[in-house]
Amino acid sequence: MNPKTKKIIGNVVFVLFIGLLIWPTSRSYFQQLLMKIGLFKPKLEVPQQVAEPLSSGTENVGKGVTFMNHLGETVSVADLKGKVVFINFWATWCGPCRAEMPSINVLYDKFKDNPNVVFLIVEIEGDKEKAAAFVKNEKLTLPISYPNSDIPKEWLSESIPSTVILGKDGNLATRHEGMADYSKPDVATFIQDLINK
Repeated sequence: MNPKTKKIIGNVVFVLFIGLLIWPTSRSYFQQLLMKIGLFKPKLEVPQQVAEPLSSGTENVGKGVTFMNHLGETVSVADLKGKVVFINFWATWCGPCRAEMPSINVLYDKFKDNPNVVFLIVEIEGDKEKAAAFVKNEKLTLPISYPNSDIPKEWLSESIPSTVILGKDGNLATRHEGMADYSKPDVATFIQDLINK
């Protein structure tokens, strides 16, 4: 093969590779592959800025925060005290958000029948049609929720996806910004440990 042909083939392969990274569906599969090989592990540690417990009479991060669930019901975070709460903030247009959803679905399937755990998968744009279409196309069983009040900056600052897990006392147990693989056994163990406390 002559050098000119090699150069053309190399350029074509490079353009195809870049195209695959840019095309949302391919990028999502590529990101999921990177998660599976262990590059995107969620932080499972108490953050430095820990929220106060959700208790009456004190101003705290979770007080007054509500979401609208997939059934159209209002869910107050303060009413979830006594349960472990997994909250993931995402948007339908966010590639990393879409890439991590199958791993969150695996985690959800492990705990969906456990009355001590609540999953709030919050589509921050409130785009119910696109969210429903995404869940259906990806064959996910996750219950999607939507913001019904302001979201505290301690939970969601500037980047999505972002995930927080609250302990049964309403305290922030962990917070992770960016894409992560939540199907790993250590995440389920972390949640089970919070349930057992």
